[in-house]
Amino acid sequence: MKENQYYGTGRRKRAIARVRLVTGTGQMIVNGKEIKEYFGGLCDTQLPVVQQPLVATATISRYDVLVNVGGGGKIGQIGAICHGIARALLESNIELKAILRKGGFLTRDPREHERKKYGIYGRRRRFQYSKR
Repeated sequence: MKENQYYGTGRRKRAIARVRLVTGTGQMIVNGKEIKEYFGGLCDTQLPVVQQPLVATATISRYDVLVNVGGGGKIGQIGAICHGIARALLESNIELKAILRKGGFLTRDPREHERKKYGIYGRRRRFQYSKR
């Protein structure tokens, strides 16, 4: 591993993000594209969510964030990137653990999709009851 490179794996729903922090100027690259190009219009509202661990630890302009993300939908991928950034920051400096833990960035969100059951329309939707 090269010096000044830190890795973290983040997960959310079915999305998995492999995050690499490299000393730089704060640029964010997701799957070879700029983050705004990759997430499109969704980025306007969700970019602050991705940057929360960096803002909380005051390291937003210290690192370039390089991400490979796959699986799930866009919101799940954003959550996975946020989780991966927090883990990579923890690897870079163990003293940031209290800040990241207090913000809830190190906790993996355990909620997953419920599976479809046989004999019904979806996960929970039942047939309409008819009395007559």
